[in-house]
Amino acid sequence: MGTIGMLKSAGVGVGDEVVVPAFGNAEVAEGVLALGAVPVFADIDGATYCLDAAAVEAAVTSRTVAVVAVPRFGYLAGVRAVRQLGQRRGLLVVEHRDAEDLDPSALAQRQVQAAYLDRRLTGVRTPEPCPGHTYQRYVVRVPGNGRPDRDAFARAVRRRGVECEVPVQTPVHRLPAFRQEVSLPETVRAADETLTLPVGGSLSRRDLQRVVAACNALGGLLQPAF
Repeated sequence: MGTIGMLKSAGVGVGDEVVVPAFGNAEVAEGVLALGAVPVFADIDGATYCLDAAAVEAAVTSRTVAVVAVPRFGYLAGVRAVRQLGQRRGLLVVEHRDAEDLDPSALAQRQVQAAYLDRRLTGVRTPEPCPGHTYQRYVVRVPGNGRPDRDAFARAVRRRGVECEVPVQTPVHRLPAFRQEVSLPETVRAADETLTLPVGGSLSRRDLQRVVAACNALGGLLQPAF
């Protein structure tokens, strides 16, 4: 059963509030609205990109009935604190998976490749170590002046033949359909600074060396984007 089906089967409906992350796509918030419930956005933990338990607790009101926790990029342990909060406050916590589980060999490959990048990348901030991290995506932070420097960095890396993506272009709370005047500083900062680099699949050691060379050559010293 999917996330929204679980909420529906638990009786979540009109007027109920469901705490959701704004860092990611709009799928979860759209599903909550489809039930007649109200999506309430809470900030993320800047290290794991999962909902921050303290921010969730601050968002809870008398109408809050559930929380949708999303383990972003393979940070599975990031959901644990939210589950503990749900148990303490009597809230339903539903874990929404936005990617398929990796088989053991693919998981091991990604972890080895991520460790290689962790040791060698110097021009970016590498992912925070976290128990059980599956590296569904290898997400770095680009130092500098937020989005302009991150976007300039991405263009420069692509010119060197390395694929990269901006994982979240616009936080959900800033989309026209969901716009809310709510302070989510870690969410906004992550959307402005994060970039995914390639891991997994058929990447060779030479491919990884190319990633390192492209990133380290920039050294975080970039011209503003135009």
